[in-house]
Amino acid sequence: MSKKLLRSGMIVSVMTFLSRILGLVRDSLLAAVLGAGPAADVYLFAAKIPNFLRRLFAEGAFAQAFVPVLSEYQTNKEEDEVRQFIARVSGTLGTIVTVVAIVGVVASPVLAALFGTGWFVEWLNDGEGGEKFELASVMLKITFPYIWFITLVGLSGSILNAMGRFGVASFTPVFLNLAIISAIVFIAPHFEEPAIGIAWGWFIGGLAQLLFQLPFLYKARMLVRPKWGWNDKGVIKIRTLMIPALFGVSVSQINLLFDTVIATFLGGGSVSWLFFADRLLEFPLGLFGIAIATVILPLLSRQHSSASDNFRLTMDWGVRMVVLMGVPAMLGLIVLAKPMLNVLFMHGEFTAHDVTMAGYALTAYGCGLLSFMMIKVLAPGFYARQDTKTPVKIGIKAMIANMGFNLAFALALGYEYGYIGLAFATALSATCNAFWLHQQLKKEGVYHLSSQTLIFAAKAIVAALVMSIIVIYFNPPENFWNTADMWTKIFELTQLIVIAGVSYFLLFIALGLRPRHLKSGF
Repeated sequence: MSKKLLRSGMIVSVMTFLSRILGLVRDSLLAAVLGAGPAADVYLFAAKIPNFLRRLFAEGAFAQAFVPVLSEYQTNKEEDEVRQFIARVSGTLGTIVTVVAIVGVVASPVLAALFGTGWFVEWLNDGEGGEKFELASVMLKITFPYIWFITLVGLSGSILNAMGRFGVASFTPVFLNLAIISAIVFIAPHFEEPAIGIAWGWFIGGLAQLLFQLPFLYKARMLVRPKWGWNDKGVIKIRTLMIPALFGVSVSQINLLFDTVIATFLGGGSVSWLFFADRLLEFPLGLFGIAIATVILPLLSRQHSSASDNFRLTMDWGVRMVVLMGVPAMLGLIVLAKPMLNVLFMHGEFTAHDVTMAGYALTAYGCGLLSFMMIKVLAPGFYARQDTKTPVKIGIKAMIANMGFNLAFALALGYEYGYIGLAFATALSATCNAFWLHQQLKKEGVYHLSSQTLIFAAKAIVAALVMSIIVIYFNPPENFWNTADMWTKIFELTQLIVIAGVSYFLLFIALGLRPRHLKSGF
C-alpha cells in the first residue's frame, strides 16, 4: 500500500507541478500587463470570488463530503447503484449551481459592494476608488459563471480520484492556465481595459476543463444522465455532511477573502501584493499538501468503511510526507521571497517596489505554510469518517482568532503596511486550526503524532534550518536582483534552489533519513 500511495502522490505532484508552472507563467504575464495598480486590484478581486466559491463547492466541502459517501457505495453497492447515485448527485448539484451562477451574474454589483466594501464606500462618496467598484461589477459578470463549470469539474474529478485515476483531475487545471495565458496574449490587447479581456480567460478555461474530463468519465462508465435527487438517501447524506463542511474545510479560504475585504481599505496595491504572495504560497501547498490530501482521502474512506486498522498508519504517513516537504518549502519561501518574486513578476508594470512589498507579505504567509499543509492532511481524518461537525467548531474558533489577529496586526502596522499584518494573521490562525484539529483527533483516539514522526519532524527542522543558513550565505545582495539581466537572475535563483534541495536532503540523510521512513507503519 505504501508504494501505491507514493506512486499516486507522485502522479498528482507531477501533474500539479505542470499546472503550477503554467500558473507562474500566467501570473508573470499578468504582472507585466497590469502590474500592481488599480486594474490589477480589480481583476484579482473579480477572480478571487468565483475562485473562493470553487474551493468551497468544487474542491473543498463538496469533495470532502462526496468522496467518503461514494467510497461507501463503491464498497457496498453494485455498479448500477453507484451510477444511479452519481446521476442524482450530478443532477442536484448541477441545478443548484446553475441558480447560484445566474444570481451571481445578475447581482454582481451587490457582490462587489459586499466584498469590496472600501471601493463601494468610495463610489458612494464620489471618491477616486469609485471606478474600482464599477469595474469590479462588470468583471464579476464575466468571471462568476466559472463557478458553474468548475463545480461540475470538481464532481467529475472526485469520481475519477475515488476510482484511483488521480492524473486526470490533477492535470485539468493546466487548461485554465492556458486559457488565461491566451486571453492575456490574444484577447486583452483588443480591450481598452485589458483586465476585462483577461477576465474572459476564466470563462473559457472553465469550459475547457469540463470538456477535457468528460471523455475519461465516459471511458470509466460513469458519464450518466443527471437526475434531480434532492431526497435520495445518498444525496441527503452528502448535503448533511456538506453543510458544516462548507465552513470547516474552507476556513483558510474564508480568511483570505476576509483579508481582501480589509485590504480594500488599505493603501493602493495591497490586494495585488497579497495576491502575488499567495500565488507563490500556493505552489508548494498544491504540489505537496493538496496532492497528499487528494491521495489519502479515498483510501481513508475505504479503510473506515471496511473497519481497517490501517487508518492511523495512513494518517501518520500523510503527516510525515507533509513534514518532509513542507518544512524546507516554508523556510525556502521565507529566505528566497524577494528573489523569487523578482524573477517571476518584476516585468513591465510590476516594479522593484512591488517586489519589496509583496516580499513582506510572502514572508508573513510563508510562516504558516506548514500549518496550511497540515490542515489539508488532518481534516480528512474527520471527513473520511463522515464527521463534518467537529471541524466546524474548530473552524469557527480559527476564524474568530483570525479576525482578532487581523484587526490587531493591521492596526499595529498602519495604512501602508497593514496588509502584512493580514498575511501574518492568516498564517497564525492556520497554525491554531492545525493544532486544534490534531488535538481533537488525539482526544477521540483516532490519531496522534507517533514518536517516530515527532523524531522525523525534529530532524527535518534541523536539516531545513541548516539549509536556510547555506542559502542565505550564497544569496547575492538585493542590489543584484534589481540590476542583473533576466537570464543571470534565473540562473542564480535556480542555483540557489538546487543548493537548497541538495543540502536539505543530504543533511536529512546524514541525520538518518532512510527509504523505510517513507512507508506507512515504518
